[in-house]
Order: sequence, then C-alpha cells, then structure tokens
Amino acid sequence: MPSSAFDTSQDVLPLAAKAQKLRTLSGRNWCNQYISTRSSEAQNGPNIMHPTFPSWAQCVWAAAIVLACSSPAPTNSIPHQPTGWSDELRMAEAIDEDPDPNVFETHLSAGITELEVIPGTKTPVWAYNGSLPGPLIHVKRGDKLRIHFQNLLPEPTTLHWHGIRLPNNMDGVPDTTQPAVLPGETFDYEFTAPDPGLYWYHPHANAAVQVGNGLYGAVLVDDPDEPKELGDELPLVVSDMALNPDGSVLPPDSGGDTGALFGREGDTLLVNGKVNPILRPRAGLRQRWRIVNTAKSRYFQIAVAGQHFTRIGGDGGKTSDPEELSAILVAPAERVDVLLTLEAEPKASLPVRWVPFDRGFGTAFNRPEALMFTMAVADMPGLPAPKLPAFHRDIEPLDISLATPIQMELTENDIGAQFALGINGVPSWKAEPILAKIGETQVWTVRNTIQFAHPFHLHGFFFQILDLNGVPPRVREWKDTAHVPVDGTLRLAVRFDERPGMWMFHCHILEHAEAGMMGMVHLHE
Repeated sequence: MPSSAFDTSQDVLPLAAKAQKLRTLSGRNWCNQYISTRSSEAQNGPNIMHPTFPSWAQCVWAAAIVLACSSPAPTNSIPHQPTGWSDELRMAEAIDEDPDPNVFETHLSAGITELEVIPGTKTPVWAYNGSLPGPLIHVKRGDKLRIHFQNLLPEPTTLHWHGIRLPNNMDGVPDTTQPAVLPGETFDYEFTAPDPGLYWYHPHANAAVQVGNGLYGAVLVDDPDEPKELGDELPLVVSDMALNPDGSVLPPDSGGDTGALFGREGDTLLVNGKVNPILRPRAGLRQRWRIVNTAKSRYFQIAVAGQHFTRIGGDGGKTSDPEELSAILVAPAERVDVLLTLEAEPKASLPVRWVPFDRGFGTAFNRPEALMFTMAVADMPGLPAPKLPAFHRDIEPLDISLATPIQMELTENDIGAQFALGINGVPSWKAEPILAKIGETQVWTVRNTIQFAHPFHLHGFFFQILDLNGVPPRVREWKDTAHVPVDGTLRLAVRFDERPGMWMFHCHILEHAEAGMMGMVHLHE
C-alpha cells in the first residue's frame, strides 16, 4: 500500500532529533516557547511569521518537540549556575522552522516597534522581529542557514552577516553584492556557517542610522568538539542608544560634521537590549561571556573590581592560547570570548562597569565610568569551579614570503565644503578597488593619520595581525576587525583563498564609513 500524506513514520525520528539538538543549543525555555507557539498555531491558525504547516505536521512537530523536551538533558558532574541566574539578560531566540538537524531556517523582518528601553518610557525602536537586540540565531558549525528576510521599514535595507565566511552574493552590501531590499520587499539569504564563534547581523544601508536605532542581532555558532568544562555560557550584546529622557530618539545628525568625526555615542548603555539588568551567579562557578559590540561608535572597556578574566577567543573563534586580562576591550564590531570565575562572598553586589577608553581627541576626557549591569551574587556557598581544561589551538601563521604589499592611510580629506574621510586621501565614492587573485596572500599596512581611532573591518575573510606599532600580538588568532589607534600602524596578513567578488573593507565607526572611510577588494580568478 503506498504511503499517504498522513504517513509520518519517516518524519518522527528526524524531527525528534532536531528538537533534541535545539534543546541542547538553547535550553528548555526554547522548547517551552516552541511548544506554546505550535500549540497556539494548531488552535488559532499559523503565525504569519512562520510557514503554514498542515495540521498533521503540526501534530508531528508537537509530538517530537514534547518528546525531546520532556526528558532531561544528559547530566554529568559539572556544577552549573543556579536556575534562572541569567533570566534578566535572556534574549529572544530565532525559531528553527526546518526539521533537518543540519539546517536552520527562520524568518526575520526589520520594522519599527515601540519598546520600553528607558523604564517608564516608550522608544520607537528599529528592530528585527520586534525585539532588541534581534533574535539570537544559535547553530552549530557546518549548519546551513536559510533566512527569509522582509523589509517593513520606510527605507531600503539589507542584512550583512558580519564575520561569516559566506558567498559574495550573500554579504548584504547594497548595489554591490545584492540590490537593496526596498520597503515591503523580501530577500532570501542562504549560506553555511563554517567556523565556530560569535558573529552578528546588521544592515549595510544607511547603517549609522539603522544600527543606531536598534537593528542588530547575534549569531552563535557552536563547536561540538570543544571542552564541556568552560563554564555556563552567557551571550552579551553590548550597545548604546542616543535617547532623550522621554524615550524619544535624538536626531541622527546631531552635532553635524563634528559629531560624525567624533563618532556619535549614545547616552544609554544597553546589555542585551536592557538598562542595568541583574545577573545572579554563584561564587566560584565559572561563567563564559560571549561578547559582541554592536554599537556604531562606542568602544566598550569592561571591568569588575577585584576580578580578572581569561580570554579564550575572539572574532574568528578560539585563540591559539588563553590570555589573562584585568579588563576587556571590545572595539565596535569586535567579539571576545572570556571566562570569569567569580571571587566574591554570597549576597555581594558587583557592578560591571563601562570604563572610558581614549579613542582619540576628547573621547575620554572627564568622562565618568558607567554601570552596564550588576552581578547580585547568589545567597549560596561558593563552589570551586572545575579545573580549566588545557587547550591550544594550532593556528599556522600565514606564509608572507611572497605576499603582495598594500599600503593604506586612513585620512581626513579636503574636498571643499563637504566633510569627508577616506583611504589614501580618497573617499570611497571616488576610490578604485584593490585587486587580488584567488590564492593570493597580501600584507596590508594600515596607518592612521587622524586624531581618532578606527576599528578596521574586512568583509568575508579572516586575517592575522602581524604587529601593531611594531609589536606582535601576544596570542595568534583569526580576526575580521582590528583596532587601529591614533597615530598607530597595523600590519595584517590575509589570504584570499576563495569566493571571488567585490568585498568591502571599512572603519566600523559607522559615521566614519559613511563619510568615505571604506573601500573594495576586487577578488578575481
């Protein structure tokens, strides 16, 4: 007898496996949310943000999800943080709509919604799926991502997948890698996540305004092979917004050309979209903070009195070796992966502070520290954390013996009355692309000639820092964004091994990029 459309015997196992994977990635709360969503759709019809499933498929999905979520995840002897320790910092998570355990499919829309950013006020936030930040996309290394994007904004936009090594036509640069997505239109992004690490997505059209108004979200790519004893994981999306006391947004051109030159920082610090949330960890138990700086200008220097951090990763996943830090510096668009073993008494209150960082003329003068969030230590005896596993990542240095040298100067340009920045004295709209061939290695020397620092970002490829002001880095790692200080010279090596096309590079102080401090690499066969 031939199988009918209602024969689900071939579907239940992969769906249950998918649910098990998602529970492992995102925890039981995701499962509860998913069950609630699907149950509501079964009773009231499908949510317009998700594909329409026939009722039989809804039942199969619900059964598989309940099956996976109702039985506890495998346990071991590793102690964990108290239940609900990070509830105030929890972000919305994107829902996977595809049963294949190696495919993550979801819908994202960019629109304007009113949210309570400052307590007691309403702010018209530009947001993905109505949340600030946008939903966390949580996958594993090698998964295929399929993102159905819709623009509900009053202006064109795109999605750029910052740091992910993807095909050129998925990079999200309007009029270069794709047409801009006009209001009301859609665009499908499809690519594989090849590298474990923390990445993020944001627009590349009118970016300073759109990112400043709230359009950003994180992509966390798990490494199934990493040690399990690193600590309880906490993704942290740090940013800011420029708001009036009543919650309204300050004009994006405030300060005129001077504001653009300084890089406009918001006065309201946000951690996972919240103002001064509370984290409730237990003393002695290791935490793993996965931090991405999505601010359009602000450098985040983060410190906790009496504590130290162990950095184990950055933009392109794990570093070659751990390094100890008394404070964490995250330039705009950078990511850091740090461990914190809290040394504190039960019921102690520890502020996590933003510390001013001198990124150029006047940017740190007379500025006070600011509260980012507070750790309210649980009223429980401290526990010793498991011994940190020894690890080393083999990152072979790029062979630069035959590398092509490229010289760049980050410049302020004199083009009459128009304020402009540029590279080698030329703003982006007048610049010729750098030429590169598939398989070519280049060494870029990037010299900063103006009185402000620049986080320098290359799309689509990782690079290795050779030295900064002649000093090599303490650990080797793969980077896509690097801090170039005032009067500083950065040397980096990059190998253009695949994926031809036009690839952008630019300062990630977004007003600087839009003022002309960007360029293109034309990568060809």
